[in-house]
Amino acid sequence: MIRNLIALVMASALTGPALADDDDDRGFGLAGILSASNKADLEPIQLGAGIPLTSAPWVLKSGMYYEFEIQGDGSQELALVGPEFFRAIWIDEIVVEGLEIRPLGLDSIEFDEAGEMEIGFVAIKPGRYYLKIPGSTGETQRLEITIE
Repeated sequence: MIRNLIALVMASALTGPALADDDDDRGFGLAGILSASNKADLEPIQLGAGIPLTSAPWVLKSGMYYEFEIQGDGSQELALVGPEFFRAIWIDEIVVEGLEIRPLGLDSIEFDEAGEMEIGFVAIKPGRYYLKIPGSTGETQRLEITIE
């Protein structure tokens, strides 16, 4: 019994590096899914009175790293909510005026004045989500997001 266990452990130790080499064939570097080959930039979100958030819905792939900017024009105090979306992603960082923030989670974002922020995240949970300006009813004030 002990011999079989020792043989199993030794066999798995010998095949471990071979399996790790296979992972490199996917094009990911040492950073795994955070590698540049697994990254895409999304259309910026425009926060301004009466202007559409984006020109088209986002279609994302689970396991892919994305970055997008939110640009507030300061025309009025505006927020974005989308708690279900923020729970379906892993946020790597939020950058505001060169300051990097690494939150454990997020529920909403608000711009009291003109400014810009960038969010980097990994799409995790497939489904249909949204980001929207709270209290708004117009289709252009809502961004439909699908994670495949």
